[in-house]
Amino acid sequence: MRKIVLIALVLLSGVLFTARLFYLQVYDASSDSLSQNSAIKVMYDYPQRGYMFDRNMKLLVSNQPSYDVMVIPRDVKPLDTLEFCGLLKITKEEFKEILHKARVYSPRLPSVVIPQLNKADYASLSEKMYKYEGFYIQRRSLREYQVDHSANVMGYIAEVNNAIIEKNPYYQMGELIGTAGVEKEYEEVLRGVKGVKYIQKDRFNRDIGPYKEGIFDTLPERGHDVQLTIDAVLQKYGEELMIHKRGGIVAIEPESGEILALVTAPSYDPSLLVGRDRSKNFTKLWYDTISKPLYDRVLMGEYPPGSPFKTLTALIGLHENVVDTLDTFACYHGYRYGNRTLGCHSHPSPLAMVGGIANSCNAYFCNVYKRIIDKYPNPREGIDHWREGLLSFGLGDFLGYDLPSGKRGNIPTSKYYNKIHDFPTHNWSSLATISNAIGQGEVLLTPMQMANFTAAIANRGYYYTPHVIKNVIGPDTIPQKFKEKHYTTVEPEHFKPVVEGMFQVYQRGTASSIQVPGIEICGKTGTAENFTKINGKRVQLTDHSIFVAFAPKDNPKIAIAVFVENGYWGSRWAGRIAGLMIEKYLKGEITRTDMEKYVLEGSLEAEYAKPYSGQPFSINR
Repeated sequence: MRKIVLIALVLLSGVLFTARLFYLQVYDASSDSLSQNSAIKVMYDYPQRGYMFDRNMKLLVSNQPSYDVMVIPRDVKPLDTLEFCGLLKITKEEFKEILHKARVYSPRLPSVVIPQLNKADYASLSEKMYKYEGFYIQRRSLREYQVDHSANVMGYIAEVNNAIIEKNPYYQMGELIGTAGVEKEYEEVLRGVKGVKYIQKDRFNRDIGPYKEGIFDTLPERGHDVQLTIDAVLQKYGEELMIHKRGGIVAIEPESGEILALVTAPSYDPSLLVGRDRSKNFTKLWYDTISKPLYDRVLMGEYPPGSPFKTLTALIGLHENVVDTLDTFACYHGYRYGNRTLGCHSHPSPLAMVGGIANSCNAYFCNVYKRIIDKYPNPREGIDHWREGLLSFGLGDFLGYDLPSGKRGNIPTSKYYNKIHDFPTHNWSSLATISNAIGQGEVLLTPMQMANFTAAIANRGYYYTPHVIKNVIGPDTIPQKFKEKHYTTVEPEHFKPVVEGMFQVYQRGTASSIQVPGIEICGKTGTAENFTKINGKRVQLTDHSIFVAFAPKDNPKIAIAVFVENGYWGSRWAGRIAGLMIEKYLKGEITRTDMEKYVLEGSLEAEYAKPYSGQPFSINR
C-alpha cells in the first residue's frame, strides 16, 4: 500500500510539473504576458500605411520614412543630459517632462521622446545613440502627399491619446491613428498590422537575442490601398474656384452616389500636418476662428437652402395632389399675408409650375405650400406629412456617408411649432410657417444634403448614399449600403415637370446669362438670407449665393450643389461655379472663359471683413 501511495505521489508531482511547464511555455506566452515580463523587451515593426488614389488611379498620398526617438524608462541609465538635449533640440525642462510622462504611461513599454526626425537629424543623432542607454530610434512611415488639395477628404493622422489607448488596446503611446476624413473612417483598412519582436534580456538587463528563437515574433502586414471616388482634377479646380471665398462644393455621380468633388473653403495644404512642424501648423489652423480652415462647411455647415428648396415644395405638392402642372398663381411682387410680404423679383404673372421654377416665384410656392399644410384637418398633421416627404430625400438626418463628421440639418416638426407658439394656449396656422415654402424659416440643410436631393431629382425619384470609397484594393469591395437605392415617397411621373422647370432656369429663367454651350443643364438658383449676432444684436449680413444643378438633362452624369457665403445672389457666384465645374467634368475644358476669369479673379474677402470693419452689408430682396 505504501509503495502504491509513493508511486502515486511521484506520478502526481510529474503531472503537476509538466502541466505547469506547459502553462508557462504555451498559455503564459501570450503577447500580453510577454509584454509585462520584465525580462523581455518588446519591439514593434510598423507597416506601410495604404496609399490613396483618385477615381482614375492618380496617386494622392503615399508614405515617406520617418524616425522617432523612443525611450523605455526602466532601461535609462545616467547620461549627459545637456548634450542629449542639445542633440534633440529641446530644453532640459522639456526632457524631464517627457520622461515623467513616459514613466507614468509605463516603465516597461516604449514611449516617444521626439517624433518625426528628418533625415539630417536622424543621421547626426544615430551615430551617438550608443551613449544613451534606454533610448533608441524607431523607424516608421509618415504620409507624403502628392497633391496640395483634398485635405478635408483625405484627412490626417496624429498620435493616439490616452482615451484612444484605453478604448482600443491595439495602440501604444506614440503610435499614429487616422484622425479625420478617409484616414479616420478607413483606419483599420489603411493601417495594416504591426509586427512584434520579443527580445530576451539577461539579469544585467542586457539584450541577449530573440525570445525563444523568435517563435512569437510576427511580421508587419502592409495596409490596403484605397481608390477614392474623387476626381482629382475636378477637386483641384473646385478649390481654385473657391479661393477668396467661403462655402463649399459637392458634386455627385447620380447613378452611383459616388462623390466626384467635395470642396470646403477655405482649406489648407495637407502637407502642413506632416513632420515636426505639424503641431505648430495645426495650432495655427485650429485658432483661426475667422476663416475656420479645419471646419468642413459642406458636411458641418447648416444653412437655409433658399430657392433650390422650391423644387421639393413642387414635388410634395404633386405627391399630395394639391396642385397640378397647369395650376397658376398670380404674383404681385411677392406673396402677401397679413402685413408681411415675401418679396419677389419682376417676372411674368401668373405662372404655372414650370414657369414658377424657372422664374423662382415666391408667390407660386407659398400658395402650393399652403395647400399642402391646409389639406389636413389641422396644420400639425399637415406639417408632419410635409416633413415625411422631405425625409425621404435624405433631409433632416445623417445621410450615412463614409466620412466621420456631419450635421443633420433641420426639417421642423409639428412639436417644434407647438412649442414656440405655445399650443394649445395659442393656435397656429400654415401661414405661421410659410417661409418654409421657399427654403427659409426653420429649414436648414448642409451642402451635402442639397447635392443629394439634387441627385434624387436627377434620378427621377431615388438616390444612392453618397460615398468617397470606390474600391479597397485587395479585398476589392465596398460596403453593401452604398449599392442600395433609396426611393423617395414622390412618384416618378411627378419629376418630369420639375426637371423641365429646372431646365428652363437656364433657357429663360434666373440662370439664362450663365448657360454653358453644348450641355443641357437643369439647375436652380438660390438666394438665402444671412443673419449673425454682432455685439449681442441680430444683424442681417449679405445674402448667401446658392445653386444646385445636374447635367445632362437625360442620363445625368453629375449633380452638384454650390454654396458661397455672403455671395449676394444665386447666379452671381454659385451659379457660375456650378456651370464651370459641370463643363470641366463633362468636357475636360472650359469654353466660358469669361465666367472662369470672373470667378478666379473675384474675391469676397471684403464682405467677410464687414462685421469687423463696420462697412454696410448688401441686402438682396
